[in-house]
Amino acid sequence: MTKGILGRKIGMTQIFAENGDLIPVTVIEADSNVVLQKKTAETDGYESIQIGFADKKKSIINKPAAGHAAKANATPKRYMKEIRGVNGADYEVGQEVKVDIFNEGDIVDVTGTSKGKGFQGAIKRHNQSRGPMSHGSRYHRRPGSMGPIDPMRVMKGKALPGRMGGERITVQNLEIVKVDTERNLLLIKGNVPGAKKSYVTIKSAVKATEAK
Repeated sequence: MTKGILGRKIGMTQIFAENGDLIPVTVIEADSNVVLQKKTAETDGYESIQIGFADKKKSIINKPAAGHAAKANATPKRYMKEIRGVNGADYEVGQEVKVDIFNEGDIVDVTGTSKGKGFQGAIKRHNQSRGPMSHGSRYHRRPGSMGPIDPMRVMKGKALPGRMGGERITVQNLEIVKVDTERNLLLIKGNVPGAKKSYVTIKSAVKATEAK
């Protein structure tokens, strides 16, 4: 069954394994997760739970959000996600979800919003190659041909300059190196999408493979 938790990316560091190997890890803080809603196959057609993370400021709480959270005896949350495929019998509305649902060595998928890079050219945005930088080349960092003459328009999908980053990204098959239950921290091998202090979703891997 699927397991999931919400957290905040703290940053990256490195730890040493027992055999002396240095492992780069991302530190994710995942405290105060609360089950706000539970859906069942009988009433909704599928099994899922909605969990929330990080309390909202009182000044921005509206009545619908307050009423939704009150059903779980909780305060409105800033970051909420629905985790599908969970065993509903294992959860109750208002229950707290902690990092101990995961174990060291578990393989997970981490979803977050990538860093925004602003308006970028085709070379940085699409990893295209540049032209000759010699004098008189007239083609240095341009996007290249716009396409054949016949359709008389630029075809859809043409790699052009534009806004880069700020997209929903999922990195699959990452290994949980350490679970710190005292400080509600997860140490995940490698990097995960997003800037520091950004919100991420950690779920059981859908294409689970053995950790390398």
